[in-house]
Amino acid sequence: MLTFNVFDATFEYDPQDPEPFRGGQNRFGPQLGARQLGATVYELPPGQSVCPYHYESKEEWLIVLDGELTVRTPEGETVLGPGDATVFAAGPAGAHRTSNDTTGTVRLLMFADANPVGYSCYPDSNKITHWTDSSDPADNVRVRRGQNLD
Repeated sequence: MLTFNVFDATFEYDPQDPEPFRGGQNRFGPQLGARQLGATVYELPPGQSVCPYHYESKEEWLIVLDGELTVRTPEGETVLGPGDATVFAAGPAGAHRTSNDTTGTVRLLMFADANPVGYSCYPDSNKITHWTDSSDPADNVRVRRGQNLD
């Protein structure tokens, strides 16, 4: 049986990530042989967020492991602490942004359906991203919302 301890995770930081989205991550689902569910542990230094305010084509779950996490949703902002869990619905009702507004580090676990086809919509910047499991980069696009072709 393969195992992974979320409290002992090591994190990869992408130097290309822009401010304030410079969190570390460990996508450990593949390490366990997962095929239908994806899971990632994130480490957020002070002032950082996982990604911009968005919603997706799939339901996402979140559990705070350490620290105090500020979560923005359509209802406003809520602060979650260790052990708190929530679910973001697929579509606009599940819009969210997870941020560390404290002076300490925050760690959180997120998991969702691992289907390689889907979309994310970013209402604040009016963008939408569609991704596929295609090896052709042209099949994965980010466009302004409302840009439609005949």
